[in-house]
Amino acid sequence: MTEQKLESRLGYSFRNRELLRHALTHPSCGNAPNYERLEFLGDAVIELIISDDLFRGYQELSEGMLTQRRADIVCSKSLARIARSIDLGEYIFLGKGEEESGGRKKTSILENVMEAVMGAVYLDGGFQEAQRVVRRLFADAVQDAVERRRDHDYKSQFQELVQRTVKQEIAYRVLRQEGPPHDSVFHVGLFLGGKALCEGTGSSKKEAEQNAAKSAIADFKKIYKE
Repeated sequence: MTEQKLESRLGYSFRNRELLRHALTHPSCGNAPNYERLEFLGDAVIELIISDDLFRGYQELSEGMLTQRRADIVCSKSLARIARSIDLGEYIFLGKGEEESGGRKKTSILENVMEAVMGAVYLDGGFQEAQRVVRRLFADAVQDAVERRRDHDYKSQFQELVQRTVKQEIAYRVLRQEGPPHDSVFHVGLFLGGKALCEGTGSSKKEAEQNAAKSAIADFKKIYKE
């Protein structure tokens, strides 16, 4: 496949194609300049752009929530998924051994090359162009991370509700633990502003906390008509 096709899929045309070739070259190619240094740069570029967009676009989220969502977006699986969506593996230059071992499909290599390509875009076109390309390619990953967390992380949902309204401290405390160690049931109380709000149970402390938060959301919305 030609580099022009990859540029079309990226939505960016390189002025210096040599940068793109370096970003696509695996270390197994011997003495040829490879993607490792560009990968280092691209990792930072992607993280900064995603961090900035999350910070500006989701002002209701706490530092911890922003960190969770960013981790979901820039994790190895996510980067490799984006790389596969533009068939990035087809353009990678590999040494014979890596080619024979299926390197084009390896998650770790796809992740590295995705970062390297973004580093190359940044060097070639500057921050604004890198930002435009990252936003275009990562849009679905950002949306998925935000919505998935909202759908299944009741503790985060409840924290968001509290931050928007009463802004009181939330605490979870184990009230009691029943049953043998290998088959325990945890009872966790959720406290808001030092006052008990509700209780949740589960086979682990984390599960009980999530269930307590789920109950609290329903009660809280009734009280504050959220």
